[in-house]
Amino acid sequence: MDELPTQSTSAVALPRLQLNRGSTTATSGPESKPKKKICCACPETKKLRDECIVEHGEEACAKWIEAHRICLRAEGFNV
Repeated sequence: MDELPTQSTSAVALPRLQLNRGSTTATSGPESKPKKKICCACPETKKLRDECIVEHGEEACAKWIEAHRICLRAEGFNV
């Protein structure tokens, strides 16, 4: 049974690596168009940013706002 978690972990890690490679390839050209709508890009950072703003206010969440902007830029958006 020790082998199953190891195989499962490897299977989970590979898609994440492939996603990271895919986003790097998609943004290699500065003029490449985003493949998603801006509202659907970067859901993880968007959620963290939004929750922080609701709980603490915009001024206290500068690091999450900037993290979301960086993610959007990596997806090809000009923000």
